[in-house]
Amino acid sequence: MPAAPVPKTLSTRATALVRRIGVPSAVLFAALLFDLIYTTQAALDDHGPRFVDFGLLPGIFAMVACGLWAQRRAAVAGVAGGGVLVLSTLFIHAFGIPPYSSVLPKVTITEVVAGVLMVYYVARRARAGVAFCVAGFLVFAGLVAVFGRYAGVGEIDSGTGTQALLFGLLLLIGPLVPAIAGRDRGPRADPRTRRLRRVNELAMGQWPLMGLLAFALLFEFGYTYSNTARGFPILFCSIIAAVIAVLSPRRPADALLGLAGIMLLSAVITPFLQLRSFDYPVPGGVPATQIVAGMGVVVNLTRARGLSQSWARVAVLSSVVALAAILNSDARDGLQTDPQTLSILAFAATLMLGISIAVGLMLRSRDAERTTAVQSAVSDAQTAERMALARELHDVVAHHVTGIVVQAQAARMMAEKNPQIAVEAMGRIENAGVEALAAMRRLVRSMRGDAPAGSSEFSEQATTDLGADLRKLVESANHGVPTSMHLDLPPDLPHEVGRSALRLVQESLTNVGKHAADATEAFVVAEVGGGELHLRVTDNGRATAHRPAGGSGGYGLVGMRERVALLKGRLSAGRGPDGGWRVEAWLPLAATEGDE
Repeated sequence: MPAAPVPKTLSTRATALVRRIGVPSAVLFAALLFDLIYTTQAALDDHGPRFVDFGLLPGIFAMVACGLWAQRRAAVAGVAGGGVLVLSTLFIHAFGIPPYSSVLPKVTITEVVAGVLMVYYVARRARAGVAFCVAGFLVFAGLVAVFGRYAGVGEIDSGTGTQALLFGLLLLIGPLVPAIAGRDRGPRADPRTRRLRRVNELAMGQWPLMGLLAFALLFEFGYTYSNTARGFPILFCSIIAAVIAVLSPRRPADALLGLAGIMLLSAVITPFLQLRSFDYPVPGGVPATQIVAGMGVVVNLTRARGLSQSWARVAVLSSVVALAAILNSDARDGLQTDPQTLSILAFAATLMLGISIAVGLMLRSRDAERTTAVQSAVSDAQTAERMALARELHDVVAHHVTGIVVQAQAARMMAEKNPQIAVEAMGRIENAGVEALAAMRRLVRSMRGDAPAGSSEFSEQATTDLGADLRKLVESANHGVPTSMHLDLPPDLPHEVGRSALRLVQESLTNVGKHAADATEAFVVAEVGGGELHLRVTDNGRATAHRPAGGSGGYGLVGMRERVALLKGRLSAGRGPDGGWRVEAWLPLAATEGDE
């Protein structure tokens, strides 16, 4: 019975929109919306000349375009983004446009977000040397924007300059860590890189919480640096609380107790640091970062274990929050003893706790629905697989076995009258047996799960003569481009390698016909050397500027990489030095024979 569809609420539609455009693009558009509202208000108020603040919008929109472009051409977009920052700074200085400050002084929030995205994409996708140069240029452009925009409004003081450098360093390190973690995805990746990637994947699943924690931490850090250094111990506790909240999905029960301990330590040491709500942002006696972290951990715990198994630990955290309110919510020296104030704080804490529990239970219900849907999909897939195996047994194996039986009966009947007919029948029986055995091996391989993900391995016939099959494939010319070949293949090529090689060449030639605009020739090389089968398919076309006929599913290269990875080979695909497309694969022979 199929699972009931998930209702299309505002939350689900927002989540679907974010998944469709991507989290980075959603954050960038949110920053653009904020800047549009803020700039419009500033341009229409009575402070200074009217409409002059609209002069910030060309640079803002240009940075948005570069941030979106970076998702496709990271290096080029990064250079363009740095140039936009420099030109925008010159434009602001020349026309006396008053820039506002966000995370970085005199730099809008959209410019900050777009710059972070460009650093992330260039560090993840570009070569190391190119990434270093582009990131360095973006840092230089950011410094020009920070210090150059102060030239028209006065000198920048040392405190603001140091704060800008510190914030800039944090904004640079932040995207570099997940970008570097996502670069190395090979099977021989450094274990430390794999651990960092797992942490990165866990953090990416907590992006709403991370966004709130980031804003709270930046605000708390700026307040601490600008007003009093005595708040650094509390800031350190807030940083630890934020880390615990982000990692809490792995062990939410232990995370909540650890967070309660950190918040207790923060609440106890705050009076000794002589910090009160007028000196440090501790609304209700608890720093804002720790409040957000506490709500996030309660959500994750309730989501993982439900309310019946979470109330005891939630009560511990609530007791710590109550103690912090009594110790630190009074602006004067001493404990908070005003009943009216305590009742207001208790109401606010109860409201936030209720919201956290409700969100956790909602996510728990959604996870249960998703699990049911996945189980239903798995059951349907298993049924389809069994039906496919039954068809294979009937259409292939049973066909070969029936032929063997018929040929054997004929040989037995004609053996005494004409022995030559019996000998010929035995040859046909041998061929049918070999084909039946190959079909059975494909069935066993499929049932053992050795087939590539998303393919139907048992339905693909293993080639017995790769050279002949490649010639037939090229001579059919279904891809519409004249193709020449150079083949140097041994007669005993393993079947697994031959079939995968045939499919790789077939997919490559299909892509030539679909994507290589104005191509006049293609060239296929298949040769064995050094214990590997080397394949190369090239063309002299150029990238198509329009959508190919029939569309493009985007799974061609994915399937090719899966085939090559199954044989423990290597694949390279990209632009050749002469401008055409080039696909190369190296498939080991000895490893495949050993596996069989």
